[in-house]
Amino acid sequence: MWQIEDIIRAYGCSLTRIRREYIDKFDYTDEQKEEETDWFGDLVRMINSEGVREKGHLQINKILVQSLQELHMAILSSPKFPFYNAEYYRVLPYIVELRNKGANKEESEIETCLNALYGTMMLRLQHKEITQDTQHAINEITTLIGMLSDYYLKDKAGELKLED
Repeated sequence: MWQIEDIIRAYGCSLTRIRREYIDKFDYTDEQKEEETDWFGDLVRMINSEGVREKGHLQINKILVQSLQELHMAILSSPKFPFYNAEYYRVLPYIVELRNKGANKEESEIETCLNALYGTMMLRLQHKEITQDTQHAINEITTLIGMLSDYYLKDKAGELKLED
C-alpha cells in the first residue's frame, strides 16, 4: 500500500491522471478499470482528507502496521512459536542498525522492517546497487515478515492460538 500511496502522489493526487496515465495502461476490461478508478478515488479522497498528500501514511495503513506490531509482540511472548522467536533474534541486530540510521527512532520494529523492505524495492526499481550485506539482512527481514503475515492471516481466521 505504501507504493500505492506513492503512485497517487506521483500523479499529483489527480484521479483523472491516475486513470489516464496509469490504470488505462493495464489490459483491464472496462468494468475492471471502473473498479480500479473507484478504488483509487477512495484512496485519493482519504489522502486529501488525512493531510498526507506530500508524505506519511493513511490511517488504515497505520492501523494495520499497529495490528501487526501487536501480534508480533504477542507471538514473542508466547512459548508456542520458537521458530518465530529464533527468526526475530536473527533479525533484531538489523532492526537496531536500521533504527540507529533512520530519522524516526520511535517507529515500531515491524514498521522498521517494512520500511527496509520498501526501501529495497525502491532501490531495485531505480536499478541501484544493493550490497551483499544489505541483501542478507533483507532476506532475514523478509522471512520474519512472511512468518508474521502467515500468523496474521491465521489470527484473522480465528485459527491462531497464542495460549493453551
